[in-house]
Amino acid sequence: MKRAGWYVIAGAAAGFAGVVGLHGSGQAAPVALGQQRPAAARGAASPAAPAPARTAGPAARAGGSGAVRRATGAVEQYGYGELSVTVTVHGSQITDVSVPLLRTAEPYSQQLAQQVIPMLKSEVLAVHSARINGVSGATYTSAAYAQSIQSALDKLRA
Repeated sequence: MKRAGWYVIAGAAAGFAGVVGLHGSGQAAPVALGQQRPAAARGAASPAAPAPARTAGPAARAGGSGAVRRATGAVEQYGYGELSVTVTVHGSQITDVSVPLLRTAEPYSQQLAQQVIPMLKSEVLAVHSARINGVSGATYTSAAYAQSIQSALDKLRA
């Protein structure tokens, strides 16, 4: 029985090291719409991501503060599928968020995503940024959602 304890401790240490390694993988922190991300943290947009759709009119082209603009974030792969998020902003406020692409590997993942996405949407609309808390039990979905939101916000800032 004493040897079993050693394996549990070694496994826990290895798991902890793996989590720390993933968090230190160079992912850039989310940035709110009005902020700038450092040049080194800006990455190239995913080739699979659609181009941002902007409203017609001089205010939209000039980036006026009253313009309604829309962009679709990169398609984010996560443990149970892939998703992409479209963000609509009016000035610097996020006014709508939708998920035009959601593919899941199994029916349970689809059901979970359908429950979690409205919670994530309401949080984004409350804080007007990609800095949201993940939903417990849907960590991968929450992270992919936040990353796609950030990608869309980066496109709108460009």
